[in-house]
Amino acid sequence: MPTTPATAANSSSNGAAPSIMLELVDENGSTIGTAEKLSAHQAPGQLHRAFSVFLFDEEGRLLLQRRALGKYHSPGVWSNTCCGHPYPGEAPFTAAVRRVFEELGVSPSLMAEAGTVRYNHPDPASGLVEQEYNHLFVGMVQAPLRPDPAEVGETAFVTAPELAERHASAPFSAWFMTVLDAARPAIKELTGATGGW
Repeated sequence: MPTTPATAANSSSNGAAPSIMLELVDENGSTIGTAEKLSAHQAPGQLHRAFSVFLFDEEGRLLLQRRALGKYHSPGVWSNTCCGHPYPGEAPFTAAVRRVFEELGVSPSLMAEAGTVRYNHPDPASGLVEQEYNHLFVGMVQAPLRPDPAEVGETAFVTAPELAERHASAPFSAWFMTVLDAARPAIKELTGATGGW
């Protein structure tokens, strides 16, 4: 991965696991400070910058991922293509492209901003809280996936009806429907009126 000021500040040269820092924001999305990732998610949660990505194949199917069982937050549940947090000073778009590649081994194409959404979602299983100012992105995936098993347990491309069936029967992340609904106008623009999204 190329080193940028943001990634350099969040890497460790002595082999120790680095503390991952997040950008704290106010209700308007303006940066007001930083916090360590886990502490920002402990109840009641600190409002921080995040992103969510929705990628589609050429047939208009949404790429879902099931989060790896080893993840500390929401392990083993289905969610959108990719989500995460920019490093302090890292642009959300840059962070989204970076994490898609780190998690799924592909670079998105035609990815565009799809607005923002602010939410507060507690996770009953872990007791952690998602207090997020979330930047949404919609795009295409046009290359074979190479998921990192430490991040991704499983992937699936689904149509809108298939998603509804899966959502009714399988566990999904607490934030999934909030970010999907907020991204729907951009998703419809990308996939067309007949896509069902």
